[in-house]
This record gives sequence, C-alpha cells and structure tokens, in this order.
Amino acid sequence: MAQSLTGAGGLQSVPALLHRNATEYGSRPAYREKEFGIWQSWTWAETAAEIEALALGLINMGVNEGDFIAIIGRNRPYLYWSMVAAQMVGAIPVPLYQDANAEEMAYVLGHCGARFVIVGDQEQVDKVIEVQEQLHQFEHMIYLDPRGMRKYDHTHLHQYSHVQDQGRAARDELSGELERRREKPDYDTTCVMLYTSGTTGKPKGVVLSNRNVIETAKASSDFDKLRQDDEILAYLPMAWVGDFIFSIGQAYWCGFCVNCPESADTMMTDLREIGPTYYFAPPRVFETQLTNVMIRMEDAGAVKRKMFDHYMAHARKVGPAILDGRPVSAADRLKYRIGDMLVYGPLKNTLGFSRVRVGYTAGEAIGPEIFDFYRSLGINLKQLYGQTEATVFITAQPDGEVRSDTVGVPCPGVEIRIADSGEVFYRSPGVFVEYYKNAESTADTKDPEGWVATGDAGFIEEETGHLRIIDRAKDVGKMADGSLFAPKYVENKLKFYPNVLEAVVFGNGRDQCTAFINIDLTAVGNWAERNNVAYASYQELAAHPQVMDTIQSHVEEVNRSVAEDPMLSGCQVHRFVVLHKELDADDGELTRTRKVRRRIVEEKYADIVAALYDGSPQVSTETEVTYEDGRKGSIRATLEIRDARVVPVVPQKVAAE
Repeated sequence: MAQSLTGAGGLQSVPALLHRNATEYGSRPAYREKEFGIWQSWTWAETAAEIEALALGLINMGVNEGDFIAIIGRNRPYLYWSMVAAQMVGAIPVPLYQDANAEEMAYVLGHCGARFVIVGDQEQVDKVIEVQEQLHQFEHMIYLDPRGMRKYDHTHLHQYSHVQDQGRAARDELSGELERRREKPDYDTTCVMLYTSGTTGKPKGVVLSNRNVIETAKASSDFDKLRQDDEILAYLPMAWVGDFIFSIGQAYWCGFCVNCPESADTMMTDLREIGPTYYFAPPRVFETQLTNVMIRMEDAGAVKRKMFDHYMAHARKVGPAILDGRPVSAADRLKYRIGDMLVYGPLKNTLGFSRVRVGYTAGEAIGPEIFDFYRSLGINLKQLYGQTEATVFITAQPDGEVRSDTVGVPCPGVEIRIADSGEVFYRSPGVFVEYYKNAESTADTKDPEGWVATGDAGFIEEETGHLRIIDRAKDVGKMADGSLFAPKYVENKLKFYPNVLEAVVFGNGRDQCTAFINIDLTAVGNWAERNNVAYASYQELAAHPQVMDTIQSHVEEVNRSVAEDPMLSGCQVHRFVVLHKELDADDGELTRTRKVRRRIVEEKYADIVAALYDGSPQVSTETEVTYEDGRKGSIRATLEIRDARVVPVVPQKVAAE
C-alpha cells in the first residue's frame, strides 16, 4: 500500500501502521486474550486479516466515510480491531465507557450522531435498545458475544463474526473500494473522538487527528525506549485516552503485544501470568494493590510481619537511590539484595510487576507515600501529566529524575508556560483539533496560537525544569485567613491509608478545613472479620466506634504531616465525617474515570457540610441512591461528626497576597 512521505516515516494513519506491522513483523504476536482460562493469540498478519474482514463487512453494511461508529465493551482484541476497521473505511471510532448507564450513553450517541454501534455483549445491547428511540441517526448494532441474543429481533442487529463472514464473501466486489478508502487518510484526518469525563458538566467530544496520535506515540515511545518485544496489559476503559494511546497508538507504532484479561475479576491473576514490561495504572489501582498487600501482612504470622517491616524500612531508605543509580554503600546494597530475595522479589511477583521496565501513573495526583512504596521495591514507577486534549502527554519523568512531588519535564515537542494566575498552559503536536460541535468551548480552551489551558495550577522549578502541579485551578483557593487551600494534597495523604478509599476536603473561603471520608470496605471488612466484629452493611461498619477511632487517628497523623509544609499547613482537617455510602459514578458523585465531582458532592450533601461547620456532634441525612438495575431508592443515616487534633502553626499566606 503506497503512502505519501508526510508524517512519521511516511506512516500517516493507524491502518498504515497496521500494514507495516503485518508486512514486517507478520509472525510476531500482536494481541492475546484470555478466554475460558486459556490465552488465545493473534500475530500481526492474523490481526490485519481479521481487521480487513470486518472493514469489508462494514462497507457491505453501508458505512460511509465520515460516519461515527460507537464502540462499547471491555478490553477485547475484537473491539480494538473495530476501531482500526472503522478508521480503515474512513469512519470515526467513538469508544464509550462500558459501565456508563443508558442515559449517559444516549447523550454521547446522540451528540456524535452514531449510525452504527459495536458492542461487547447482551448488557450493552440492552442499554442501547433502551434509548434507541432517542437516537435519530442510529441504524445498526453489531454484537460480539452471542450469549443471550438468540431471541432478539435481528432486523438491525448483527453478530460480529457474521459481519466478518459477509465481508470475506464480498472481498472481490469491495476490495477496490476498501483500498481507495484506506489510501485516503492524511495526517490531518480524524483518527478518533474521545469524550471527556465531564467533572463539571456534559462530556465534550475531543477530536484527535492522525497527527496527534502518531506524533505523540512516536515521541513518547522514543522517550522511554519502548520496544517491539514489550508487553502491556490492556485493562483500563477503552474510552479513556490513556488506553487508546498505549493500546493502539504506541502498540501500533512500536509493534508490541497487547494482552487483554479475561475479566475484571481475573485481572490480577492475568497480570501475574503476562508479567508486562510496560505498565500503566491510575493512582486508584496502585492504592488498591497496596491495600491488599497491607491486608495480607496483617493476616501474616509475627515473624513474617516483622521481616516485612524490617526490610521495607530499609527499602524506603535506599531503594529509590539504587533504582536511580545514585551512590549507595556496599553494606546497604547487600542488605537490599537480601531483602529482594526475601521480600521485594516475591512481593513484586505477587503483584505481577517482576518484569516491569517502565511503569506510569497519571489521571490524578498520587500520594507521595504510595508512590515511594512502589519505587522502594525497585519498580521503575514514574509520573506523567496529561489530558485527553493533549493526546495524553504533557510532561513525564525521565529515568534518574523521578520524584514524588513533580510530574516531570515537558515531553518531546511540548512547550509549557505558566500564566500570571498560576494556570498551566501547553502547546504540542498532540493538541486536539476541536471539541465536536462546540466551537465556544474550543475557543475557551485553545487560543489561536495553539496554547491550551489545562485548568490546573502549578509552577516550574527553576533549578530542575520540573513541573509541579498544586491542584485543579478551580479547586485551589484561599482559607479565610488568606492561606493556601489545596484539597487534593490532603486527600492523597488520607488515601495512603488502606482503610480510606476516598476523601473529599472542604475549606475554600472558610476558617478551617473539614472532610468526608469513605472507608475501604475490603480493608475494614478484613479487620472486622479478624476481630469478630459483626456488621450487616457498609453503613453499619462505617459508623462502628472503633472504625471511627481508626479514621480519626489517620486524620490526625495527616494533620501532623500537612503542618510540616509551611505553604499548606492551613489545610489541616479540623472536623470529619465518615459517609454512610460510597461515592458512586452511578449517583453522579464520581466520573467514569473515578474522579470526584467536587461541586456535585458539596451540593448533594449540603446538610452534612453545614453540620461540619456549625459545630453539630451529629447529623441526620437522607440520600438518593441508584441500584445496579437502575432503580432509585434512598437511605437514611445519622452520622457522627468527629473533631480532629490539629498542629498549631502560623499559616503562610498565598504569595499573591
């Protein structure tokens, strides 16, 4: 297939990269998927044949150039192939979050005007059918898993494998048209449309071009020396830009293998079996893994627990220095090597991190204690800072320059500047084309010179050139006395504790900070089981006096830590409440990427916030909840409000003051 010599080595679309990989690395593994406990594998040549058959089938069904094709489901090779097949026929793939409810899906499907929808299973089919009357442009749906689908009306419903079979049967008739469409895309053709998580309003459709995706994939792969023999585990939502750039952009640029787990329940087992060399996870995944480690150590015998504590203390002292190649004494190296044999090595193997060469976390800030824990084990975990509008990469940490308090230096090709307000702006080849059907928001976010407003407040260190993010610009404020208010900083410290799943801190414009806490049901439930504490519900366990005492001790320990930072010492938590329910995306309190919708939470629980500030010892509340089947209900609770000890300090006022 001829390619013009524009773009990265003349490769100006994902289908062009696929053609190169099938031609040059045809026998190498491209995809693996675990099904029924067995790993299935496809080479690049087999992958190209599967994608071409689907592309021919899509043309046969009437897909036109410029059509939007929505893709909904868990990470499976077939659904990744759907995205590339859509690009191959000149259509635009639009992946959706599979755990979104029907109404959320209706908004995205209606906004982009998708004529075709490709889904994973019956659950997704049902959601689309539920809202199809609202979708005026929707015509056909293709499903992958046929289980439960036999009695459905198949007038506009098609099995994935049948579409491929029809494509193969029509190859002679349609191959010329497919070749014409495959040749057509250039660097400025739309590659994918991804919807933002919508923390403050309706999701926006971010249009990314081939230039955005390929240039970013090339630069980021070169930065971390990614190789053809690397392995990744694709388990994060396919609708998230990070998964798209890792599992399609970088995978197709480098030619490495994408491994799909059997299910969310088997993810950790599958992670251990694959042993990825390149791994990405948002902070919540690392927090959950650390919680599970701590739970297991609480259940371990006294000798094992003592050995773990002893060697982990040494690892925290010298592990990061050894990882970065900094000077460490021979005695400390020897002790670390013994610790690696006895503790760190087995622990990394249990976590599935034995082979990780490059690891990243992003999405939101990770607690420094959590970050340092993994690096102390010898795992090359780094932070990157990015967003959908940047095709992920804005800054990243080079090897040897990794710190918990920065997000690294500008990625190759990225320029950064800090506005007078403290907001971070960037410009790069990855900058998005536009927000679909939203010229006003596009103009608000991206200026005519290509500078994009991140919405985050930060500064660049003069000595190192590293970027430090303080918080979301809209969340950073001032306490009543003029000192800095940065809630995420405190929330991340609280979430270091295995017992704390989520925290939301309030205090902007007020004389003191307060907090909502969600307990981690797995960790606290494990404690209850070991101590013969009976409970009937999350609500009952969260209100248990001993649980409240434990959470109070965590809050007070965080206060002591926060007090050591002169700039943020005013953010100590004076009062807190342990919520009677987990914050939930189905209730609108979190985004589908698990980010807190801070304003919505503050409005929804206004009565509890008021009680935190008026000195009440308790508050009675009623909250609407959404059950798994979509039904609405409500739960009532009387919540205890606790005072926490704070460290007396003289808070520093914001520099602008």
